[in-house]
Amino acid sequence: MNSRPRPALSLPAIWNMSFGFLGIQFGWGLQMANMSAIYQYLGASESDIPLLWLAAPVTGLIVQPIIGYYSDHTWTRLGRRRPYFLGGAILASLALLAMPNSSSLWMAAGLLWILDASVNVSMEPFRAFVGDLLPEPQRKVGFAMQSLLIGLGAVLSSALPWMLTHLGVLGGASAGSVIPRSVHLSFYLGAAVFISAVLYTIITTPENPPDGTEPPGQLALFSGIWNGLREMPSVMRRLAVVQFFTWLGLFCLWIYFTPAIARSVFGGTPGSPEYQRGVEWGGVCFSTYNGLAFAVSFALVALAKRGVSARAMHRVGLLCAATGLLSAGFWRQPEALLVSMVLVGIGWATILSMPYALLANAIPAARMGFYMGVFNFFIVLPQILAATVLGGVVKHFLGGRAMPVVMLGGASMLIAALALQWVPRDAASRPTNA
Repeated sequence: MNSRPRPALSLPAIWNMSFGFLGIQFGWGLQMANMSAIYQYLGASESDIPLLWLAAPVTGLIVQPIIGYYSDHTWTRLGRRRPYFLGGAILASLALLAMPNSSSLWMAAGLLWILDASVNVSMEPFRAFVGDLLPEPQRKVGFAMQSLLIGLGAVLSSALPWMLTHLGVLGGASAGSVIPRSVHLSFYLGAAVFISAVLYTIITTPENPPDGTEPPGQLALFSGIWNGLREMPSVMRRLAVVQFFTWLGLFCLWIYFTPAIARSVFGGTPGSPEYQRGVEWGGVCFSTYNGLAFAVSFALVALAKRGVSARAMHRVGLLCAATGLLSAGFWRQPEALLVSMVLVGIGWATILSMPYALLANAIPAARMGFYMGVFNFFIVLPQILAATVLGGVVKHFLGGRAMPVVMLGGASMLIAALALQWVPRDAASRPTNA
């Protein structure tokens, strides 16, 4: 079955179709910058944190390929991908409202499972959205635009508790809660931004009916997933190695960076004023690397339009991220950590866009959603590995110190940069027949 040709879209149209990622990243950004601290406010130790973070990779592993497969076979009045955008956004916004009101560790952990599953439902079809609506020459621009909006959302969400504290919202705990008031308000604002941004994309960006979509039955789902895995394109297999080590490094950053600096740089313990300042500064650091990703994304859009290869841009980004994470362990002043975060931000911009640009032209149009979901396997498997192993490493081999794990993430990024050599410079054009 031949795919109909796709007309080129203007930059404002690409902005509209990507805008929902601003809201999705608000959900991710608040989670990444605050969940480890929320767990510790509720009584978790450093060695407990990785297992409590298992929700993110496990829900991604389960949800994304299933949602991708079904969205490939969906057509409703709302469209093909947009019903999933909307359903996930509603559920994720409700979870964001509930999270800071957690009264126990296991309540917070359960809400994280709901939040992650919901964000994955909304996010996965957005990757396929680019392949659905843009012609091949514009896909690097489309994914770079997603990276730009992800960076903007992450900057604002990561720094929200710090900004609210400095705007006069007291950082102490709310009545009946051990979680600071600034965190409560940040999550409430995040819920509003999430649903609003996704609705903007749904309203402004229509979808074209795909070439034949019939809802699959349960047997078709499992056989389709199995056959898709067996027929995985070679470019995707090579990118899998790069993704594995990239996201292992990122998970080391997300789990342990904030607790690491709160202890090693600020000298605090959970519940102390020094620890809270460290947590807030961790949000500033996360905002910094996301802010750099936002700025670098403009350059990626320009470079993509000039024909610079996605592989070259991604290699530079991974080397910068590796240097940033490795250097974090040598700083003793909070401000110096921002140097490391600048380098991480360059890498984060390419991580969010270039692997998908390399992949999108090498997979069949009729399986775009499914393969984008399967590609997520190579993001979540290293996270599951990290979640099950890192806690024991910190407890038994590092004496409770978290900073060495952050530096281990830098070494993993370096391996990813080296593995990128085996990915073709420009992925082969995607087949037009499904």
